[in-house]
Amino acid sequence: MAPTPEKPTSAAPRRKVSRHRGEGQWAVGHFTPLNGNEQFKKDDDGLNVRTRIETIYSKRGFDSIDPNDLRGRMRWWGLYTQRKPGIDGGKTAILEPEELDDEYFMLRVRVDGGRLTTEQLRVIGEISQEFARGTADITDRQNIQYHWIRVEDVPEIWRRLEAVGLSTTEACGDTPRVILGSPVAGIAEDEIIDGTPALEEIQRRIVGNPEFSNLPRKFKSAISGSPLLDVAHEINDIAFVGVQHPEHGPGFDVWVGGGLSTNPKIGQRLGAWVPLDEVPDVYEGVISIFRDYGYRRLRTRARLKFLLADWGAEKFRQVLEDEYLKRKLVDGPAPDQPVERWRDHVGVHRQQDGRFYVGFAPRVGRVDGATLTKIAEVAAAHGSGRLRTTAEQKMIVLDVEEEQIESLVSGLEALDLKVNPSPFRRGTMACTGIEFCKLAIVETKARGASLIDELERRLPEFDEPLTINLNGCPNACARIQVADIGLKGQLMLDKNGEQVEGYQVHLGGALGLEAGFGRKVRGLKVTAAELPDYVERVLTRFQAEREDGERFAAWAARASEEALS
Repeated sequence: MAPTPEKPTSAAPRRKVSRHRGEGQWAVGHFTPLNGNEQFKKDDDGLNVRTRIETIYSKRGFDSIDPNDLRGRMRWWGLYTQRKPGIDGGKTAILEPEELDDEYFMLRVRVDGGRLTTEQLRVIGEISQEFARGTADITDRQNIQYHWIRVEDVPEIWRRLEAVGLSTTEACGDTPRVILGSPVAGIAEDEIIDGTPALEEIQRRIVGNPEFSNLPRKFKSAISGSPLLDVAHEINDIAFVGVQHPEHGPGFDVWVGGGLSTNPKIGQRLGAWVPLDEVPDVYEGVISIFRDYGYRRLRTRARLKFLLADWGAEKFRQVLEDEYLKRKLVDGPAPDQPVERWRDHVGVHRQQDGRFYVGFAPRVGRVDGATLTKIAEVAAAHGSGRLRTTAEQKMIVLDVEEEQIESLVSGLEALDLKVNPSPFRRGTMACTGIEFCKLAIVETKARGASLIDELERRLPEFDEPLTINLNGCPNACARIQVADIGLKGQLMLDKNGEQVEGYQVHLGGALGLEAGFGRKVRGLKVTAAELPDYVERVLTRFQAEREDGERFAAWAARASEEALS
C-alpha cells in the first residue's frame, strides 16, 4: 500500500452533514475502507499482483486466481476479464461477475503519447497473431488492446513487450493511466511547444510508483502543445494545453476535473501558466490532491471531477499551491480556439524538418495483428522508424520524404487504411461493445463499420467534418456526449414489440471549438436496424437547413425536435 500521507496543515474542507461517514478522504483522517474496492487495495497494492501472475496463476491456470486479483488487482497490469460469448445485453446488469467472466482477458498495452517505433508495432502485431487470435484495437486513448489472452501466456507477452520498451503497467485500475500526448509533438510545423520532455519525466516519476498506485479511481491525463487541441483535454482529470504567454513565452495552460460517463463534466481552467520544466511538479501535485482528498466512499463519486465540483477551481488551485507546490503559480491565458475542425492529423502534412507525416484512418479503430505488422513493414520501407497513435483511433507515419509519399499512401490504401477518408470513415468512433466488454449492452464495432459503408453509399457528396460516436453502455468510453451524433447503446422495443438493440441519441456535442454536451431529444431512440436511415435523414435535413458555414453542432442546437427525429 502507498505510504500514509501526512495530514495537511490547513483545515479540512467542511463536508455536508448528509454525506454518511464522510467521503473516505485520507487527508482528513478517513483510512478505514468504506467499500470492497478500497479494502482489497488496502490489503495489497495492485502492483504486487504481477509476481502472483508470473509464479502462480500462469502456471496453475485461470481457476487458481484469487477473486480480488481477478476482478481487481490484475487491472493494475492492464488485464480485465472479457465477456463470456453468447450472453445478450439484457443480462449485463443481472448476472453476477463470475457468470459474465470468460476465462480469457483483455490486455491493454499503454502507449504514452501514442509513440511507437516500427519495431514495437511489429512486436505488437506478432503478439496479436500468436496469443490474441489476431485481435488488436486502437483505442481513443492511444493504447492498443488485445482480447482472448490466456493467463498462461501473460509472462511471455510481458517479456516480449518489455524487450522493445513497451509496458502494460497501470494501463487499467485505480491508477495514473496512459498519458495522452500530441501525436505530432516535436514534429508539426505549427506546434506551440513540445511537451515530450514533461511526459517522459511524469512517466519516470509516477508510473509504477507505489506512492500513486492507490488512487480513489482512475486518473486520466493529457499534454499537448498543438494548436489543434488534439488530446481531448476538456475531458481529462488533468490536462496541459500549449499556450503563448505574453511575457513568459510558450508554456502550458492547466485544466482539471474533466470526465464523461454518467455524470459528465467539462474540465475547468485553473488560470495558471506553467513552463515546460514545471509540468511534472504540477502533475504530481494534482494527482496527490486526488489521492489524499479524493472521495473513496462511493465508486460513483470517486473521480476528481466531483471533488472539483465541490471545491471550485479557485480553492483547488489554492490547495495545490499552498499544500503541495509550496509556491504560487503564474497566471496565464486560455488557449486559442483551433482553426481546424479535425483534430486527428489524418492526411499528408509537412514537418518542421521539411519531411512529412501521413495520418490514416482504420474503421472505428478496429485493426488486427497481421495489419499492424504490415503497417510496420510499409512504414519502415518508406524511411520511417516512427509511428503514432491518436486520441481519435487513428495512426500516423512520421518522417516521410516527399518522394516516398505516393508509394506510402498506396501501400496503406492497399490495407484499407485511408489517408483521404470520407467524413464518415474519419469521424466515426466506437468502443469495444458487447463482443468483449462485460458492461456493454449492444454491439458497436461492427455496427459502426457497417454504418460508415451505408453513409458513404447514401451520401457520397457529404463533405462536412462530422463525428459519430457509438458506445455500448452509458459509460461513454467513446465520448458520446461530445460527438456531433452520439449513440448510447440500450435495449428497446421495435415497432413489432420485440426487444432489440438500439441507441439513445445525443446531438450537437463538441470539443475544441465550443466544448459542450449533446442535446437529447425527448423520447428519441433508434433501433440498430433503423440507424442508417436515421442518420441519413438528420444529415439531409442539416444540409437543407444549415446557414452558410454553420457547423452540425450549431444547427443541432437550434433545430426543431421534428428536424432531429
